[in-house]
Amino acid sequence: MRELGISFSANPDTGTTTTVHVSILIGFLRNALSRDFVLAKGDNVQLNSAIDPDMLRAYEETHYRVLGDTPATLHIGIANPALAELHRAYAVDCSAFVTAANPFSTLTDADANTRRQAALADELLGEGLRFIEGIGEHPSGQWPGEPSFLILGLPLDVAKQLGARHAQNAIVWCGANAVPQLILLR
Repeated sequence: MRELGISFSANPDTGTTTTVHVSILIGFLRNALSRDFVLAKGDNVQLNSAIDPDMLRAYEETHYRVLGDTPATLHIGIANPALAELHRAYAVDCSAFVTAANPFSTLTDADANTRRQAALADELLGEGLRFIEGIGEHPSGQWPGEPSFLILGLPLDVAKQLGARHAQNAIVWCGANAVPQLILLR
């Protein structure tokens, strides 16, 4: 893929020029003008968030595994061809990876997490949404894997509401480009 760059004179006295890649500029403007803040892998931005910076880093490092017939492992900020194929197969242009476990990242006992996840599944079924089981696992293994669902065709605003209803700090949302994005809810 060819990137389009725009050159402009940074210093008219020396004739120095600078090239700005349009895709980077558009992404920056979208984030700056959006009410939704999206954290992509490698962003180094101070956030006005109630979430601890170490926790944010852990969310970014987590492997979001989609189980089922077409398994995939989602990584924040990295396009995922298997996810793109799932989107095509289900004729959707977005999805969200959501859990109900460990509200606000407070370690909760397995029975409570099972009940919370079952309530989320019941809600999704009641809404007629299609979803695939998954699990979010940090590579260090210091935090137990969290049962999750990849919910197909779930728009960002609805995904955010769902995560908030289930007391989550963040969700993972993927648009048509199949790049998982960390969406902060607090």
